[in-house]
Parts: sequence; structure tokens; C-alpha cells
Amino acid sequence: MTSEPATPSFPRFQSTVPHYVAGRPNYAPALIQLVADHLRLTKHHRLMDLGCGPAWLGIAFAPRVGEVIGIDPEPAMLEAARTLATAAGVDIELIEGSSFDLTPQLGRFRAVAIGRAFHWMDRADTLRRLDPLIEEDGAVLLFNDVRPDVPQNAWYKRYSDVVDRFTNRSVGFAPERLRHETILLESRFSELTRIGVVEQRLVPVARLIDRALSMSTSSPEQLGALSGQFAQELATEMSPFAATGGVLEVIESQVLIAQRR
Repeated sequence: MTSEPATPSFPRFQSTVPHYVAGRPNYAPALIQLVADHLRLTKHHRLMDLGCGPAWLGIAFAPRVGEVIGIDPEPAMLEAARTLATAAGVDIELIEGSSFDLTPQLGRFRAVAIGRAFHWMDRADTLRRLDPLIEEDGAVLLFNDVRPDVPQNAWYKRYSDVVDRFTNRSVGFAPERLRHETILLESRFSELTRIGVVEQRLVPVARLIDRALSMSTSSPEQLGALSGQFAQELATEMSPFAATGGVLEVIESQVLIAQRR
């Protein structure tokens, strides 16, 4: 079985929290409903939001299940999650911890949702730890988003070019890193289904700048005094695409549903 380093390597996201909440694109509500229907989620089920960040997934699924637990190693992210959960009127138990803290004491879950965080974990080890925690017909849910190659997304290359120029590659991942599907196919959760929902959104330039500053490789902590220059260059490059008050973005919210065969 594919192995990865079994030592924690979680980045510090404290400096990114306000930018993360303001700038990261949330997942399409229609996708959440499709997943709930696929897994036949009810109030009798429990769901874990692992590496929850501001707990967008936990908050989205909370009205559809009986209990949600969110786990994240960054206290500032958990505080943001508490604020957002309160604003949404949902109750979520939030725990400071990581994939290395997955123990039977957490109980059993119908599903474990992971949004843009699986790559920070020892993935094979995480799946082994999750195996006894997930019901036999339950699932691991890996959420992500992509931008289709359509004319509306012409701005994205200029945006990416600026981000790439400022990115600190030392905190990123090697290009040859195995895809999630490879790890999953060698695990107990080897039956894979991908679902996507495509939306068109109008995104203010300020929110795109927040999105860039929310990344571990281009966070205020990484950029330091260059943060202002970074934001200004992004604003300049995006200006031609923002004539209607924002940049038009076509985004596909995706989930990879991994279940046992």
C-alpha cells in the first residue's frame, strides 16, 4: 500500500483566516443536497467535517443530519467556525485536533467530509484510522472546486500568473505527488463516484485578492512586506475583467465519494 510520512505537517493558517472566510469559494448548495440524497442522510446519522477550517461543510450538512463534529488543528479557524455556525443557526461540536487524533472515542459516522484538506494529511494513514469510525455503508467525501476552460474564465490565467510569481514553493507539494484517487483505490474506500455542480458567480475583485491571500503558499505570513504589492498587482490585472462590479467566474463544485466495495 502507498505510504506517506506519518508525522504531522499541517501549515499554520492563522494569518489567512479572515481572507479564507472572505475569499474562498463555498460549495454549491445543490451539491450538498445531491450528496445527502446519495447517502440517504437523515437525522439518525452523524457527520464529521475533518480539517474543517471555518466548517462550511459541517454547517451545510447540519440541517440534514442529527449531529456534526468539526475537527481542525488551527484554533483561529475553529473560532471562525463557531461564529459562522451561530450566524447560520446550527449546532456543531468543534474539536482542536487533526487526522492523527482520530480514535474510536469519537464514535461512528455515516460520512466524513473533507474540504480542500486531504492533501495536508498522511492520506493512507487517515483512511485506515477512519475505517472503524465510518458505518459500513458510509463514505469519505472529498470536496474540491475547479474552473472549466470556458470564455468566462479568461481572467484566471492572469490571476494565476500573479499568484505564481509570489508563491513560496517550499510550502507546497511536489508535482509528482499521487492523486487522491490512487490512494483511495488502495484503501478500503475504493468504490469512487464523482459528482459536480457548475455555477456562474460574480466575484468582487477584493474577494479574489482575499482568496489568493488565503493560500498557504501566498499567505500574509509567507509574503510579509510583499503582501501589499501582491494585492495591488492582482487588482491591476483583474480590473479589465471587472466592468460589471466583479469578475465573472464559472466554477464547478465537486465531491469524490469514496465507499467500501
